Amino acid sequence: MKLLELRINTHTIRGNKTILECRYDLEGETLYAVKWYKDGNEFYRYLPRETPNIQVFDLPGINVDENNSNDTHVTLKSLELNSSGVYRCEVSAEAPSFQTVSDHQEMITVALPDEDPVITGGKSRYADGEAVDMNCTSGRAKPAIELRKVNTTYLRGPWREVVTPDGLEVTTLGLYFKVKREHFLQGDLKVRCLATLAKIYWKSNEENAQGERFMKAPVMEMKDSNDYSSTADRVRGMHELISFTGSFLVLGFSKIA
Repeated sequence: MKLLELRINTHTIRGNKTILECRYDLEGETLYAVKWYKDGNEFYRYLPRETPNIQVFDLPGINVDENNSNDTHVTLKSLELNSSGVYRCEVSAEAPSFQTVSDHQEMITVALPDEDPVITGGKSRYADGEAVDMNCTSGRAKPAIELRKVNTTYLRGPWREVVTPDGLEVTTLGLYFKVKREHFLQGDLKVRCLATLAKIYWKSNEENAQGERFMKAPVMEMKDSNDYSSTADRVRGMHELISFTGSFLVLGFSKIA
């Protein structure tokens, strides 16, 4: 008897549904029960020899859709923030072997930002040596925002503020630097604010500005990619000003062509 596969979405979205999948091979044994636990507490039991064969136990954050659940699949509906936890599937055989196999995996239920990131403090024109002083603010989200800074030279913050009773947070990140000629491509400066959450959320906002008394540079071939690479290493370096990665919500500024 062996457990073949445990499939649980690493990140799920509040209000949505998800399917917990537990596939097994009895290898000639007779199934006694399939049980599901969250953080060590049982919430679902499948007993093929009983009627009804599904039993559900009350647990905060757990809303089982019994009509779409069986011995290998459990459907959770109306997910809540406290649906997050470690889920374990346990499969056991009848006598005489009473064999039991199990596996576990963590699931995180997130509240996506309720609005796109917002850039404030920008100007339409900048002169040589003038300070760019902007803030990028995310929408309300949970879990807590985690940031890993790749380049801290131009950054301030982040600052976090809990804005709702259920713990949703707004994060603000500052960008500050003195304008130089090489910051502009063909006399234009674009600043992008990017917010991502795992692989399920990606939103950005941009601010555009012009340079005063800057002559337009020769046109350079630019690739439309995350690296914003060009044929000139110096220009490439300036346009990869700042980027971020992180395990949860990532909020970042980057200056692009």
